[in-house]
Amino acid sequence: MDFAFAEHQTDFRDAVRGLLEERCRPSHVRAAWESESGIDLARWNALAQMGVVAMMVPESLSGLGLGETDFVLVLEESGRALLPEPLIETAVIAPGLLKALGGWGEEWLERVGTGGALVGVGLEGPVLGAQMADLLLVCRGDIYALEPNAVGLTPRGKHDRGRRLFDLQWNPSVSRPVLTGSAAEAACAAAFEHGAWASAAQLLGVADRLVEMAATHARERVQFGRPIGSFQAVKHLLADIVLAAEFARPAVYAAAWALEHRPTSVAVDVSLAKALASEAALAAAETSLQVHGAIGYTWEHDLHMWLKRARSLSHAWGDAAFHRERIAAHLGV
Repeated sequence: MDFAFAEHQTDFRDAVRGLLEERCRPSHVRAAWESESGIDLARWNALAQMGVVAMMVPESLSGLGLGETDFVLVLEESGRALLPEPLIETAVIAPGLLKALGGWGEEWLERVGTGGALVGVGLEGPVLGAQMADLLLVCRGDIYALEPNAVGLTPRGKHDRGRRLFDLQWNPSVSRPVLTGSAAEAACAAAFEHGAWASAAQLLGVADRLVEMAATHARERVQFGRPIGSFQAVKHLLADIVLAAEFARPAVYAAAWALEHRPTSVAVDVSLAKALASEAALAAAETSLQVHGAIGYTWEHDLHMWLKRARSLSHAWGDAAFHRERIAAHLGV
């Protein structure tokens, strides 16, 4: 298996990074966290115009018709920048679910690709970004398509203001499913795999940013007349989290390849990626906070936003313990 990315893939990643460096700075993220909506539609439209939102929309529906190996680098960048918009749910998970629904779903999918629709997705749990979604796709054995204004929304916690989760109040017994049986089961299973993999890819970006922030602080913070980064103990701490992130990265890339080419090992590949990326990001968060000291806890310092994202994403779509147990079950251990 060749893990090397093509030039057009790295060029597109660099273009996305440039856009996010301009339009998703920490000050922009703070503004989204403190806003009522939690997102910036102008930034979302800019991503849509670049083609990011349409990457996994079929060409027949005016999309780019690309796959997971094309998207993985973009997801890393969205994690690095702490993008508040629901990129995973709308641009990664929703395309598969909407394609499974046929004609009606394809009409929505075309809207998604142009940036004209945000989709919330729920698999047996809360829905991220339901307050701004134009459509809610909910898996409860069967798949239901709900209008956000027709259901009750109860916010769940405020730890990570860039990932706003909502519990839905609705009655499945009086709602008509849009997909049932084995087709719904397969679509929901694929949605889970994509959610776990995509969150792992974002966690790589979060970990990279945490490492960068820790290393920068270690170079600038002086104690006993020397930068603390020159102390052996700090060097070892930073080396350990760099190693953890680099160890997780090929697993996330391999999971992208597995999802795109559908080998029988996809569940194991995705779970390995999610477990390693979750652990790498949490370790980077712990070490970065240790290097920064008490200032890292404060609202005034940007670090706290990446600390919270590392924790919230590590629990999204199954934490490391869940995925290690899943791997063991698949291996018959």
